[in-house]
Amino acid sequence: MSVRLPDPSRMEGRTVVITGASSGIGRAAARELALLGADVAVVGRNRERTEAVADETGGRAFLVDYDRLDSVRELGTALLGTYPAIHVLANNAGGMADRADTTDGHDQTFQRNHLAGFLLTTLLLERITATAAAAPAGSVRIVQTSSSAAGFGRPRLDDLENRRGPWLGGWRAYGNGKLENILFTRELARRLVGTGVSAYAFHPGFVATSFGGDGPLMSLGKRVALSPEEGAQPLVRLAAADRIPAPSGNFFDRLTAPGRTSPLADDAALARGLWEASEAMTA
Repeated sequence: MSVRLPDPSRMEGRTVVITGASSGIGRAAARELALLGADVAVVGRNRERTEAVADETGGRAFLVDYDRLDSVRELGTALLGTYPAIHVLANNAGGMADRADTTDGHDQTFQRNHLAGFLLTTLLLERITATAAAAPAGSVRIVQTSSSAAGFGRPRLDDLENRRGPWLGGWRAYGNGKLENILFTRELARRLVGTGVSAYAFHPGFVATSFGGDGPLMSLGKRVALSPEEGAQPLVRLAAADRIPAPSGNFFDRLTAPGRTSPLADDAALARGLWEASEAMTA
């Protein structure tokens, strides 16, 4: 039986960290959550855009480069030094990347879509679980922006860096990264049982943002795409709804769960292996 996300509620007194918040659905979500009363940590790569969104929302700007894990660690330190409580972490940063390595020696698509967000989550996890101990039951959450592209993801524990096989314009690696978001969410949910923290992933729909460039196919698609404000609705509701009507670990396709995705999303051994490999890479 499918369930639908309820409308958002007021968020006074709650802190929300949103990565990838300088544009697109991250920016739209930051705006709406601020209007609902949340204290928003606006995390982005571009200084000018990130500071503009922070000014617009009354939040604080934090800069990070997901191609550098040291930058992610610096972000974690800055967030922990600023916020005594974190009620929602929205891992929204990601997207298509070139076939190139980061300064850490990892595939860009893998690091930008999964590994950097994994590291940030683990850095903040103790603060998030401490927040849950003093917050209303079920109100503290970790949210991953995934995609329907997870449906064609086939990540392998012996090739998480996407070294083997055809590049296919980056789509194969991107699908792997988006499925890794769901696998991470499900393993996170398993590990968080009893802490009061829940974890969810979602597909925002096909959204008219800068993602995918301006080729003929993408330009045609953007004519019928959702606006960033519409695409942000799953994130806003997962952050702000009083109650999520689905167990922790669920994947929402837009506003409904369980969303259809790859059968590999239910592979508990793959999820556990991904966590252990990511832990080793970020140690």
